[in-house]
Amino acid sequence: MIQNLLFSIILMLFAPGAHAPLSSIRDFSLKNTDGRMVSLADYPDAKGFIVIFTCNHCPFARLYPPRLNALNGKYQPLGYPLLAISSTDTLLYEDDTYPKMIEKAQKEQFNFPYLFDETQAVAKNFKAQKTPHAYVLEKTRNGLEIRYNGAIDDNGGEPENVTQAYVALAVDALLAGKKVAIPETKSIGCQIFFRRP
Repeated sequence: MIQNLLFSIILMLFAPGAHAPLSSIRDFSLKNTDGRMVSLADYPDAKGFIVIFTCNHCPFARLYPPRLNALNGKYQPLGYPLLAISSTDTLLYEDDTYPKMIEKAQKEQFNFPYLFDETQAVAKNFKAQKTPHAYVLEKTRNGLEIRYNGAIDDNGGEPENVTQAYVALAVDALLAGKKVAIPETKSIGCQIFFRRP
């Protein structure tokens, strides 16, 4: 009996999604690289959101700006705008300070908000772990529900060889009124380090 109990606990700890038992998300207000404060409430007509936790310094995150622009270009007109958030500890990584974020957004010609989570509170609410870490949210009568979280796709280094575009597949399913087939994957990238209070 004790062995069965231990086995059940282990299964719960390592089962997909066990590390982030999220179903809904609180709104936030964060500073964009253009100086404006941005919140989810600023998009009253949105059907949902693509939220990407990313940063400047991470080599893996650096592979994705063109793909993020493409995602927002495709899905914002369909009701799923993309918002990128940097929650990295700027005491550890100077490259992720707000002025450097402004430079990055201009250099990469971001067509989406790039928001500064200075207190890291939003990353903690989402339970974001890596950069990049993607979330697809859907507006429902109960609020914002997480329908997907994990990697953006299955090939960071070779976009031409992506076989599973997880974020795009999730949004396509929601737009078609279907259930997301793959609701969670493992996010791959640099660890988000949280400062101690």
